[in-house]
Amino acid sequence: MAPQTQLGANFNVASYIEHTCLDPFASQADIEQLCGAADRYGFPAVCLAPCHVTQAVELLHPSEVQVCTVVGFPSGFSTPACKLYEAQEAVDLGAGGLDLVINLGLLRDQRLDELHREVAQICEATQVPVKAILEMARLSPTQKRLAAEVCMDAGVAFLKTSTGWFGGATVADVEILHQVGRDRVGIKAAGGIQTYDQALALIQAGATRLGTSRGVEIVQGQDEQR
Repeated sequence: MAPQTQLGANFNVASYIEHTCLDPFASQADIEQLCGAADRYGFPAVCLAPCHVTQAVELLHPSEVQVCTVVGFPSGFSTPACKLYEAQEAVDLGAGGLDLVINLGLLRDQRLDELHREVAQICEATQVPVKAILEMARLSPTQKRLAAEVCMDAGVAFLKTSTGWFGGATVADVEILHQVGRDRVGIKAAGGIQTYDQALALIQAGATRLGTSRGVEIVQGQDEQR
């Protein structure tokens, strides 16, 4: 049985893709191209830097494509007050979702109450879906599960594998998050996803969203295999 058949005859990889541009050198033309492709292919969201939120909101109105942005990206070590301000400003500008880089130092030091508080206050203050970026490639198996549990308890809507700056998404990490999440939250795989076969393997492992700048190529890859 072909993998695509296992996911159903109507499986469409485009419905999983958050078309992403987090290049520090991205221009307005790059964002216009990103949003145009997301609208054309029916991607559920774009994910871009906070400075591009206003442009993306204008470009995508009145489509159903959600504008998502990042908070504390890519290090996660901004102060809680800075992260909260960044998150609230992004939502005020029209962002409908936030990808939050957690403070990994708090996790390593077992300062879990502080980690929980930082994530929870952003979830509560913004009232939009928050994805906690866990940077799985830098964590031990125990830390991966602990980070996921703390962030779920704090109210996140998704667990996200990585920023893509310190390692990419793997099937093994998605499987861990899927096991811990137990269908209570979505799972976003991000980092290094370039082909349809990669995307398919991550979805089969439990990913419900894919963060990638190669969304168009991935959709074309599915078309070629049909």
